[in-house]
Amino acid sequence: MKALFMRPTRGMFVWAALCLSLTPVMAQTATGKIVTAANAFLGTLDDKQRQTVLFAFNDEQQRQRWSNFPTGFVPRGGISLKEMTTAQRAAALALVSSSLSQRGYEKVVQIMEGDEILKTNEGNGPPPGDGPQRGNGGNRPPMGNGGPPPQFGNGGPPPRRGNRGGGGDMFGKDLYYISILGKPSEKDPWMLQFGGHHLALNITIAGDQGVLTPTLTGAQPALYTSNGKTVRPLGQESDKALALLNTLDENQRKQAILSFRLADLVLGPGQDGKTIQPEGLKASAMNEHQRAMLLDVIAEWSGIIHESAAKARMAEIKADLNETWFCWSGPVTATPGNNITAYYRIQGPKLVIEYAPQQLGGDPALHVHTMYRDPTNDYGKRLSAK
Repeated sequence: MKALFMRPTRGMFVWAALCLSLTPVMAQTATGKIVTAANAFLGTLDDKQRQTVLFAFNDEQQRQRWSNFPTGFVPRGGISLKEMTTAQRAAALALVSSSLSQRGYEKVVQIMEGDEILKTNEGNGPPPGDGPQRGNGGNRPPMGNGGPPPQFGNGGPPPRRGNRGGGGDMFGKDLYYISILGKPSEKDPWMLQFGGHHLALNITIAGDQGVLTPTLTGAQPALYTSNGKTVRPLGQESDKALALLNTLDENQRKQAILSFRLADLVLGPGQDGKTIQPEGLKASAMNEHQRAMLLDVIAEWSGIIHESAAKARMAEIKADLNETWFCWSGPVTATPGNNITAYYRIQGPKLVIEYAPQQLGGDPALHVHTMYRDPTNDYGKRLSAK
């Protein structure tokens, strides 16, 4: 007797597709994916490790425990990649990746790989311009731009719950720390922190909204070769800003280019709550093409977070664009393929971006600090107040 087979009909395919579309995986929101990744990471940890990683959402000291300095100078909270098993490390990086865009995560990986190269080249000694400075006691980073937040005093934050600051090593891609403030939730506010030398991601999540400020991205070396390819983690931030400057006419350049030199971040680590007056050229004095270029520069920072949050953030920035300023301090040219050696700032009602090549200890094009803030919503304070 022959077996009977039913020929699939179009209706059956439609029903199957509908069923798949209703599965939890397919229906999961961006926030849901991040929460799932967070819980998966926490599930790989033992009780002691979990206590090291978790903080209260309103823990102000932990929120501000970030810097451009190596973790040996300014210890971070949480647990480092170095202290994790292979499975834990993969889960931690999957959590970071889930909260960022593809390009944002690529940028983070490039910064970390650069730190590994710095480890090889510098032998884990203090990096030029990033270690303790002469005239500052010789054993601690300077306060303000990159030093420990003021509430920790001149000695930096005290070690807390297994916070060892990376042991004897100064650099390397395993000396990056992850911590979670609050309970991962699709509804209530919580926060993910990830960072180390030249990287500090402070990501606040509240429902379907995400906030990436304050965030520090830096690079040393800011240009290196990997697998035969030239890598510039912050190359677009350099090239796009210089391209914008080159479109300005003589009168616009007179407004945009400052008469004095700025050498480092004004609103870097330890400067939460500080305000500065806008300077330079107002976007309302730019033409449409220039304003589009300005938005493209801004997107190098606002676009680090996952796409749905980045889209909302860019809409907010566009609404304030006419009240946004662009200023430049330093050389107005750069060697093609290399980074600029000038400082620039973009500042609006809800935005401060700083790009600051480091002028001490070597080629400033190869050592860059950048800062991204929303003075009205750093650490998601507007979201958590609702």
